[in-house]
Amino acid sequence: MAAENDLLKMTTGIGETSMPTRISTSRNEYRCSMERNQSGKYCVRLRVHYPRHAWSLNVYFLASSFDRAMKKLEEALDFLQRQEDKLWFWGVERAEDMGFSAEFLRQAGMRLDRRAEFPKRATSVTLAPEREVPASVLGPMRRGLAESVESVRVAAAAGD
Repeated sequence: MAAENDLLKMTTGIGETSMPTRISTSRNEYRCSMERNQSGKYCVRLRVHYPRHAWSLNVYFLASSFDRAMKKLEEALDFLQRQEDKLWFWGVERAEDMGFSAEFLRQAGMRLDRRAEFPKRATSVTLAPEREVPASVLGPMRRGLAESVESVRVAAAAGD
């Protein structure tokens, strides 16, 4: 962890002495987009930037309904948060073993997204590394993704 990404904070409590503790200011950034593919499934794409290791990971998964996509998104965010170090190790440090990384993601219901372009309509959330995903961030993401899917559907209907 880089020194410039850490702050020192003095903490004291009843019966405690002043001891410096480190608080990380680096946060994982998740960009998420959702589109319906030709077969009517929801394609959810995630672009994750992990500043601690200075690398990014692009993944996607398919879901049969919007509600199922949101459930899988919650699970994916949780997985990507908890497995950051393992994903970095197998995806960057041991890049020749990328097959293992792809299999590891597949077991979690995701696949590596090799597409270079990322949709402009995306929602974003930043989270402290290795922390649980708070439910409070999922509501705004759900609304943003629902609006983006709806606007594409309305635009498609208008074009017919």
